Amino acid sequence: MQPEYSFVIPVYNRPDEIRELLQSMLKMRAPVPFEVVIVEDGSTDSSEAVVAEFQGRLFISYYFKKNSGPGDSRNYGMKKAQAPYFLILDSDVLMPEDYLEEVHQFLSSSFYDCFGGPDAAHESFSNTQKAIDYSMTSLFTTGGIRGGRKAVDEFQPRSFNMGLSKKAFELSKGFGRIHPGEDPDLSLRLKKLGIKSCLIPKARVFHKRRIDWKKFFIQVKKFGMVRPVLNKWHPGSAKITYWFPSLFMTGLILSIILLFAGFSFFISCYLIYFLIIAVDAAIRNKTLYIGLLAVKAVIIQFSGYGYGFIVSNYHINIQKKQPEVAFPQLFFKKHGNQE
Repeated sequence: MQPEYSFVIPVYNRPDEIRELLQSMLKMRAPVPFEVVIVEDGSTDSSEAVVAEFQGRLFISYYFKKNSGPGDSRNYGMKKAQAPYFLILDSDVLMPEDYLEEVHQFLSSSFYDCFGGPDAAHESFSNTQKAIDYSMTSLFTTGGIRGGRKAVDEFQPRSFNMGLSKKAFELSKGFGRIHPGEDPDLSLRLKKLGIKSCLIPKARVFHKRRIDWKKFFIQVKKFGMVRPVLNKWHPGSAKITYWFPSLFMTGLILSIILLFAGFSFFISCYLIYFLIIAVDAAIRNKTLYIGLLAVKAVIIQFSGYGYGFIVSNYHINIQKKQPEVAFPQLFFKKHGNQE
């Protein structure tokens, strides 16, 4: 049986996540054959036994390699995959039953060599996970682009839910060593090669994001640090919107200072914004508690991203440091050709 799609999933020390993901894939309606390729990225807590539980129930293969990061692991998996189209997922997602139907229907009528899909919160997620999901997908925070706007050309897919044709992979050589940021980097390189990407709004996944507040701050700070690097690598890709989190948090700090000086107008504007966030998140999740948590998530998201963006701009654009020298923690070392 020749698969039409290959799900490529890197995993690092998270066998329980892989079990949940594979269980959700058993429930997917499949209009065409598909395979699942699991790539263990040098884990000490192996998923091999978990994968073995699904042999015979899914067309599945398992590979172990030295740790070289999720991007290189995805490249490794795509080289091993049998289908002409790769569906790339993170290990911390759950699959809706209609995912493959939506992808196949869209690509059958409007083929793209690269696509991205939105993420959403599953009803089983914790309150913190739902609040973080809101902050990452809401119209009032990220413009809703990750949460499912209508299909748009030149969308930059994220690797927790991304499709890539074999042709596009071979032309681009796949993901680079930077992490995070390997997915928009690939999208921008594909654009230079004349390969278009899009958003498939109905091809959503439930993105669990098993992180606490501290880890969330570290994650979004890295997102902010990566963006000036990508702007340097891809001239013309910079947008004014990338500055918004930094300006937002600078304005909030100044508003608090002005409040003590007797000027309350500016802090009132922020309070109105936070009230909108709380109400919208509470309505979406049907509980005021998540609404309040969403305000916390948004403040952490903007402060972390904004801080990382400013620090990175200083080192990259003012001190003129090379990205790998300034931020070695954002780059994985490659261990040669792993076959």
